[in-house]
Amino acid sequence: MSQKQMKEAFVSNLNGTTVLEITQGLCFPAFCILCRGFLIIFSQYLCSFSHTWKTRFFIDFVVLIVPMVATLTIWASFILLELLAVIVFGAGLFYQIYRRRTCYARLPFQKILEKFLNISLESEYIPAISCFRVITSAFTAIAILAVDFPFFPRRFAKTELYGTGAMDFGVGGFVFGTAMVCLEVRRRKCMEGSKLHYFTNSLYSVWPLVFLGIGRLAIIKSIGYQEHLTEYGVHWNFFFTIIVVKLITPLLFIIFPLNKSWIIALSVTVLYQLALDFTSLKRLILYGTDGSGTRIGLLNANREGIISTLGYVAIHMAGVQTGLYVHKNRSHIKDLIKVACFLLLAAISLFISLYVVQVNVEAVSRRMANLAFCIWIVASSLILLSSLLLGDIILSFAKFLIKGALVPCSWKLIQSPVTSKKHSEYLIPEAERMEPRLCLITALNRKQLIFFLLSNITTGLINLMVDTLHSSTLWALFVVNLYMFSNCLIVYVLYLQDKTIQFW
Repeated sequence: MSQKQMKEAFVSNLNGTTVLEITQGLCFPAFCILCRGFLIIFSQYLCSFSHTWKTRFFIDFVVLIVPMVATLTIWASFILLELLAVIVFGAGLFYQIYRRRTCYARLPFQKILEKFLNISLESEYIPAISCFRVITSAFTAIAILAVDFPFFPRRFAKTELYGTGAMDFGVGGFVFGTAMVCLEVRRRKCMEGSKLHYFTNSLYSVWPLVFLGIGRLAIIKSIGYQEHLTEYGVHWNFFFTIIVVKLITPLLFIIFPLNKSWIIALSVTVLYQLALDFTSLKRLILYGTDGSGTRIGLLNANREGIISTLGYVAIHMAGVQTGLYVHKNRSHIKDLIKVACFLLLAAISLFISLYVVQVNVEAVSRRMANLAFCIWIVASSLILLSSLLLGDIILSFAKFLIKGALVPCSWKLIQSPVTSKKHSEYLIPEAERMEPRLCLITALNRKQLIFFLLSNITTGLINLMVDTLHSSTLWALFVVNLYMFSNCLIVYVLYLQDKTIQFW
C-alpha cells in the first residue's frame, strides 16, 4: 500500500464510541472555562497579579486548549477522573474566593445568595454561545490533525456507517453553533421588506464559501492528499454542505415564520427519515444508482454529501430556534437560571428520544445524517450549552463576591433594571469598559473563519512533512500542541490588531 492508501485505511471502517463518553468529554471544557474564570479572579484580584496580553493568552491556552488536547488523546480513557479533578480544583478555587470575598464579608451565605439573585446581567453577546463556538472550533482543529497519529483513539474518529464518534459531533456542532448566531437570529430586521432582496443577500453571502470549497477541492486533487471517500464523496466537502444549507434555509424562512424553526427542523428530519426507510434513498446513498457502489456521474460520486445535507438543514433550523430562545432579552439572573434549566431538560428529553429512535427506527449515522444523528447532535449541543450557561451563573456569583472583578467573555453585573443607569453601573469595573479584551476565547469566536482555514492549511502541511502513522506518542503530542499554539497565537494577535476577514 502507498502512504496515501495507508492513511486512508487508518481512518476508515470505524464504529465510534458510546454517547455517554462523548457527552462526558463535552462537559469537560465547560468546567475548564469555569476554572479559567476562577483563576483570573484569584490571580488578578487576590494575588495582585498583573495581566498582560501574553499572560492572559498563556492562561487561556493552558487551561482550555492543552486539557482538550490531552482529553482527546493520551487521557482519553480517564475522562471521568479528569472531570472529577477539574471539579475539585474549581471547587477549591471558589472556596478561596468566597473565603476572601471583599463584598458582603459579614453576611451569611444565604443572604449573599438572596442579594445575588436580585442582580441583573448585561453583555454585548451571550458568553455561553461564544464559548460553545470556540469549544467546537478548537475540538475540530485538534481532531483533524490528531486523528492521523496513532495516539488518537480510533473510537473518536468519524464512523464509517453507523455509530457515534467524537469527530462526528464536530461537524454537527459547528452547524448548530453557526446557526445560533446567524444573521436571522442577530438581526431579525434583515428579513423585513422585500423577500427577494433578503434572498439575494443570502445568495451573495455564500460566494466566499464557493471559492473556499472549490479551492480546497483543487488543492486536494492536485497534491494527491488522502481522502475518506465515504465521508462526503469524490468532490464534495464540508464547505459545499454549508453552502447548500445557507441556500435552503432562507427559502424556508420566506415561507415559514422564524419562530417556528423547531417545527421545520422536526418536519425535515422526520420526512427525510421516512424517505430513507420507505424509498430507495438509503440504497442510493450506500450503493449508488446501480446498486454496486458506482461513482460514475455527479450524483453517484457525491451522493453522501449531497443527500445528507437535508439532515444538516434540520440541525441548522434547531440551532436557529435555540439562538432565538437564548437571545431573548433576559436581563435578570433568575431568568438565566430558568433558561439553563430548560435547555438541560430539553437535552435530557432528546437523549431519551434518541434511545427510542435507535432501538425502534435506526442507529445514528453521520454518513446519512439521519433522524438519530440529528437528535444526537441537538441533544449534545444543548447539554454543552446548558453546562456553559450554568458555569456562567456560578462565575457571575464569584465575580459578585469580589469588588471590581473582571473576567473577559463573561456577564457584566448590574443593579436591578428599575434603577437608573448611572446608579446601576457601579458593579461594572472601569477596566472592563476601557481596556481591550485580552481573551483567547473572544479572539477565536470573532476570528472563527480564519482559525478554521488556518487549521486546515497547517494540518495539510504537517501531513505532507511528517510521517504521522509511525510517530511516537511524545512526538505526536508535541506536534499537536505546537500546531494549536501557533494557530491560536496567530488568531489572537490578529484579533488584538483588529484584522478581520468577515464573509458571512
